[in-house]
Amino acid sequence: MSSKPEPKDVHQLNGTGPTPSPCSSDGPGREPLAGTSEFLGPDGAGVEVVVIESRANAKGIREEDALLENGSQSNESDDVSTDRGPAPPSPLKETSFSIGLQVLFPFLLAGFGTVAAGMVLDIVQHWEVFQKVTEVFILVPALLGLKGNLEMTLASRLSTAANIGQMDTPKELWRMITGNMALIQVQATVVGFLASIAAVVFGWIPDGHFSIPHAFLLCASSVATAFIASLVLGMIMIGVIIGSRKIGINPDNVATPIAASLGDLITLALLSGISWGLYLELNHWRYIYPLVCAFFVALLPVWVVLARRSPATREVLYSGWEPVIIAMAISSVGGLILDKTVSDPNFAGMAVFTPVINGVGGNLVAVQASRISTFLHMNGMPGENSEQAPRRCPSPCTTFFSPDVNSRSARVLFLLVVPGHLVFLYTISCMQGGHTTLTLIFIIFYMTAALLQVLILLYIADWMVHWMWGRGLDPDNFSIPYLTALGDLLGTGLLALSFHVLWLIGDRDTDVGD
Repeated sequence: MSSKPEPKDVHQLNGTGPTPSPCSSDGPGREPLAGTSEFLGPDGAGVEVVVIESRANAKGIREEDALLENGSQSNESDDVSTDRGPAPPSPLKETSFSIGLQVLFPFLLAGFGTVAAGMVLDIVQHWEVFQKVTEVFILVPALLGLKGNLEMTLASRLSTAANIGQMDTPKELWRMITGNMALIQVQATVVGFLASIAAVVFGWIPDGHFSIPHAFLLCASSVATAFIASLVLGMIMIGVIIGSRKIGINPDNVATPIAASLGDLITLALLSGISWGLYLELNHWRYIYPLVCAFFVALLPVWVVLARRSPATREVLYSGWEPVIIAMAISSVGGLILDKTVSDPNFAGMAVFTPVINGVGGNLVAVQASRISTFLHMNGMPGENSEQAPRRCPSPCTTFFSPDVNSRSARVLFLLVVPGHLVFLYTISCMQGGHTTLTLIFIIFYMTAALLQVLILLYIADWMVHWMWGRGLDPDNFSIPYLTALGDLLGTGLLALSFHVLWLIGDRDTDVGD
């Protein structure tokens, strides 16, 4: 053995190999080694000690080679982890019971929020602004749908980021919060403005009547409601996701229902209060309507600049408009149905039940879409894993009866529909809302509509999330707006159909009051 130690001798006896270098090699079968300068001390004393220990080894070169091999393997694994950063957390092992337990409380909380929203709508439908400017009813599903277009999408996006380790450091957390809050303010302002245009158009088509003051009233009410509601709910969502991650709860199970628990109530209360306050100024301070609109539009450049600073929201700022705008249009169709039925005595009580059935369906499908999206993100990036994203429509058996965790969660969520709605119907009955008597046949028709709505939504979610993933689209940004808007349309349509059938068979015992 040479008196001058080779670099490999140092690494052999220290038990760790150097970082492989593509420019050097120690012979056939050897891993490429780095130079000696980074391992030697200033005087080389450490190397001499190692050489003495090497000579004391009676087993010679073969044992040194084994040590070199083990050290190289260990260092290679260390290098990989160093280069790639901390490994993302593994998916939580969840049983049907644990899923149901985590979803149950937020689901009930969200349901009671929709019940409260229904009671508010049942009261304010008799206000003068709702009677004189009936297009406000068209705004109701569109603005309540903002929790699906914006807040639930925000909750799903942040839940996924938290689960894959993108919010673990304070710097990452702050960048994610500021970018996402600015993004939803941009989207809320634009979608609120477009929702008012849709309400004006849908109100004008059947009657052929158009009022400019009413159009400005709708625009100012819609934009102000969307902006303030999104600001408040976005802050709540961020707190919920950070808190759930710290106490070990999967944010996907709790964030989206809690987003809806206060979302419907806050949005509807804001819409009613703002539209009523602006309506009082209709004959005195009409110029206040365009001023309100101009104020919120003037803030748009500020939010755009903040949203562009974050890479996670920059892409959504440019490409995330299609789902929220189409979803708003779909929800507005549901609002048109509500506008035409809520004033009909044969549909008495529909105002109080519409936010409930729409909210429950949207909450459940948002949980499922967020869970599937997180599962896919843990296996790669959108468009990468084609085997995880089948292009064809799945069979209902695959969606609901396969052994995988997403099918298990679909079964749990579907089984929550009947007991949840029974609790909500009982609450409405105790509060004497809806001007209607809850007969057995009414409950059967109502439950049939609710079950059919959720069944369709869960199946569409299974197909849509995988289909979008296969096309390279992030389901957190694209799927939930479509799904919650479909939930609004299906819920309102099926509920109106149920009321109509009940009226035909003479089972509607109503007490239309104030």
